[in-house]
Amino acid sequence: MKKKLKRNIIRCKHCNEIIESKDVHDFKRCKCGRVAVDGGTEYAKRSIPSFPIENHLEDLSEYE
Repeated sequence: MKKKLKRNIIRCKHCNEIIESKDVHDFKRCKCGRVAVDGGTEYAKRSIPSFPIENHLEDLSEYE
């Protein structure tokens, strides 16, 4: 069974800002511009400058 996304939240490890996407096309970029989140509770899309993702963000998303 697939987990249902309840909150789509990340923390940028560069500027420490926490950002949340609340709707399908609610694209949010952090204040330093290095990471972004999108998709609301429909899907969890992340934008990062390079891999590995763990170097750039912490996933704080919540699932049901």
